[in-house]
Amino acid sequence: MTAVDPVAPVQLGRVRGRVLRKLWHNPLGVIGGVLLLIVVVAGVFAPLLAPYPPAQVHFSTPFQQPFTVGFALGTDDLGRDVLSRVLYGTRASLEVGVLSVLLAVVVGVPLGLLAGYWRWLDALVSRIADVMLAFPFLVVAVGLAAINGGGIGNAAIALGIANIPTMIRVVRAETLRLKESDFVLAAHTMDAGAVRILGGHILPNALSAIIVQATVIMPSAVLGEAILSFLGLGIQPPDPSLGIMLSDAQQYLFRTVWPGVFPGVAIALICLGFNLFGDALRDALDPKTAR
Repeated sequence: MTAVDPVAPVQLGRVRGRVLRKLWHNPLGVIGGVLLLIVVVAGVFAPLLAPYPPAQVHFSTPFQQPFTVGFALGTDDLGRDVLSRVLYGTRASLEVGVLSVLLAVVVGVPLGLLAGYWRWLDALVSRIADVMLAFPFLVVAVGLAAINGGGIGNAAIALGIANIPTMIRVVRAETLRLKESDFVLAAHTMDAGAVRILGGHILPNALSAIIVQATVIMPSAVLGEAILSFLGLGIQPPDPSLGIMLSDAQQYLFRTVWPGVFPGVAIALICLGFNLFGDALRDALDPKTAR
């Protein structure tokens, strides 16, 4: 007699088809997916799409208005092309977001699995997570960034560490729920080891919650990177960043607003895309709404 595993390969095609169908019939999810596609294409292909290097200055043409010949989104105080800097800033935001999500997953998922499966570890891991969650997300990120210094790598580490406690709690809750399931109890009766149960039964069934949580972490990491760079604790000039563009633009708001409008819109679109797509993905992966 073998355990019944709800993620058996024979059912994966059916589950995948249901998820894709529900995503397609969710208008907000489609909008979020389109926004994400645009953002990812803009970031990945920034070197090909940008008309100028992001740090190239044109001292003879500062504060050009949008839709000026040669400068689609205008220029900033140094005559740098705003479109080029927005594209490269989007690329940097995605890099920080992806790295921070990977860090939160690599550290948070194993700790959440261990805390949910073994009660004697639960107290230690949960207390550490609770202590970190007692401090606001940005306070932790700013503190770690101030200690480690600026740069894409340090910003990603700071934001990833700040998101680890949330990932631990999500995975722990899923582990507590799944370890009482029939297929896990059946695996126990067959003398399956803890590694096999965690890796072969609990983790595959918790992937949907992990994926959804990753879509929640991503926009918070993008926003956190912009805030850190705005405060001078993230990406450092002359490297482009949406937060740096906002910081530079605030000095010239009474002269022109365009150098600050476009990076702000880019941040809003990135966060909106991930939030809309994440909400739609959560609904699509929810087995209670299966049709």
